[in-house]
Amino acid sequence: MNEDPNKIRITADDLKSVHVDAPWPGIAAPPNIPDGSGSRQWGTISGATIGPIGAASADASGGSFLLNSWVYLGIAGLVGAFLAWALCEPGFVDGEGDRWGNILIFPLLVTAISIAFATAESLVERSVQKALVRGLLALVLGIVLGFIFNFIANVIYSVGLTVIAKSGGAKAAQNPAIWFVRAIAWMVFGVTGGIVYGIAGRSGKKCLYGMLGGMLGAGIGGLFFDPISLLTGGAGPSRCIGMMIFGASTGVAIGLVESALKNRWLYVSGGPLAGKQFILYKPLTQLGSQQTNDIYLFKDLSIAPTHATIELRGPHATLMATGATFVGGQPVTQRVLRSGDTIQIGRYTFQYQEKQAQS
Repeated sequence: MNEDPNKIRITADDLKSVHVDAPWPGIAAPPNIPDGSGSRQWGTISGATIGPIGAASADASGGSFLLNSWVYLGIAGLVGAFLAWALCEPGFVDGEGDRWGNILIFPLLVTAISIAFATAESLVERSVQKALVRGLLALVLGIVLGFIFNFIANVIYSVGLTVIAKSGGAKAAQNPAIWFVRAIAWMVFGVTGGIVYGIAGRSGKKCLYGMLGGMLGAGIGGLFFDPISLLTGGAGPSRCIGMMIFGASTGVAIGLVESALKNRWLYVSGGPLAGKQFILYKPLTQLGSQQTNDIYLFKDLSIAPTHATIELRGPHATLMATGATFVGGQPVTQRVLRSGDTIQIGRYTFQYQEKQAQS
């Protein structure tokens, strides 16, 4: 029997080779679904399963360890403090008299860790443009505030030493009272780093959390400075180790305080930034492929420059989308979010979380 030449035949092999170059208007392309062939699924946390188109559920306990804010801020603070010490130590003298290193070491320390904190988050998010803008702002603020708070810290330290001397205590590194006086003085520097961190992030709440974390971390660094000096037997190594502890502990403390006091946040459970959390500080948070967005979603051509926004209105967080966005597998243009909602934009999957109000 002859077959009609006008008929179109579609075989199983034809179906397997179908490829859609671009999604239909208003509909997002489905995420990469593992097919057992070893194809790459960008950053999705182990345990994720794909439901309806655009939907995903994931275990929020995974992700990269380095994307925790206390980790990258701690590393940034350590590197910044080491660089400040390395630049100033050749010009630093112990005992009587001052050289340029003595004058600049703490203002430069504050400036260096301020720049490190201000740029660390942007670099983690791959936003070089935002990192440069924040870095320049931190440079100016760090220099100005560094000298101001250096003066305040010196006043606090001098008053503390006077009180110790009048009470009959020894003004030596072996006296634990000196350790606490230095810790209090160094807390002033930690406040500076926290202030710059918050200003760079354009958030008053972030500034407050930064100040609290900075005070805590810098106090720890100051407390250990003199004991380290006694153990190392040298002022130079003591300054190096003490300042690095100061920078690292300040960064770690800022990250931990932020995380402990956060109210509403997005956790990235799938995509290149899987494991990162974005705390929702601002009344309006923008998400999109443009680097100036609060949440920069890179390497995905399906994502618009400003793809969606999250607006905080009293107790509610409202998602408003201009590009294809899914919540719980359903396409949305506007939605009041509930804790636990799964949001998908392109290949990025977020879990919206909020702290429940205590009854």
